[in-house]
This record gives sequence, structure tokens and C-alpha cells, in this order.
Amino acid sequence: MIIDFGGGLKSDEDLEIAFNSGAKMITGGSIAVKERDTFLKWLQRYGSEKIILGADAKDGNIAVGGWLETTELPVVDFISDFHEKGITKVISTDISRDGMLTGPSFELYAEIMEKFPEIEIIASGGIATMNDILKLAEIGVPGVIMGKAIYENRISLGEIELYILTAPSSLPLND
Repeated sequence: MIIDFGGGLKSDEDLEIAFNSGAKMITGGSIAVKERDTFLKWLQRYGSEKIILGADAKDGNIAVGGWLETTELPVVDFISDFHEKGITKVISTDISRDGMLTGPSFELYAEIMEKFPEIEIIASGGIATMNDILKLAEIGVPGVIMGKAIYENRISLGEIELYILTAPSSLPLND
């Protein structure tokens, strides 16, 4: 199992605790906006294999602070800035769709993949059916986060297992 720890990371000590507790990666979102230099220091120290950029969006702009605050910073510009600094993994949640089972923000993820095809994007928010996962795979998104769809039996673990076992080898799957 690969553990990614995210939420509330504010200091070097927080990262050390996360890594010493078994996390293989951490995700930083609000810290990347509010304390950019700290996040960049972590990226330089631990590398892009261990540091994931959290790029949560509302109406196309970055949201921070547990999604309570929306910035004026477009999500694509935010990703671009950190991509130039070495980020290779991004978790992006369209918070207006999170938990709504209305389908993910295909347009947002297609735009991100078109501009940054080498980034491993993990899409989150709105996943309702296996068709959503298949459509995201078609546009090149290598990972998804889903919760409510499994909880409400809209996607079964068996369907996910079958997909993983039969997915074309060209699709990157996490080990």
C-alpha cells in the first residue's frame, strides 16, 4: 500500500512525522499558495516523487483552507508555476462536484492534460460511474479518487479490479 498524507501540513516537523509514520508521499495545497517558499523547499529536499501538489479548484480558481477560501489564481496557472519548479504529480479536486456524483470536471482535466501531458494528474470530485473513470482514462488522466460512488455501490470494487487487470499497458497505474 502506498500512503499519501495530505491536509494540515505546515512545517518540516509535520513532514518528518508523516514520513516517519509510513507515508510515502505528501500532498500540499494551501501551503503551496500561502507559504510557497516552504513548499518549494520541501520539493527540493524530498523530490517530485514524494511531494504532490494539491490543486483544488472552484470555478476554475484555486481553493485553500479546507475549501473555505477561493483565490483569484486560475488552477492551470497554479499548476504551470509549480510544474516549472519540478512538480510531476498533482491531485486536483473540483470542489463544486465533490460528493455530488454528477461526473467529474472533464473539461478541466482535459485542459490540464493538454497543457501538461507529462504530469500525473489525479482527478477527484464527482466520480459516479465506471464510465467516468473510462472517459478520464481516454483523455489521459492516470488516476482518480473516488469515495461516495463506492460507498453508494455505484462502482464496485470488482469493477475496479477488472479494470485494473484489463487496462491497456499504456495507461500508467501506480504500483
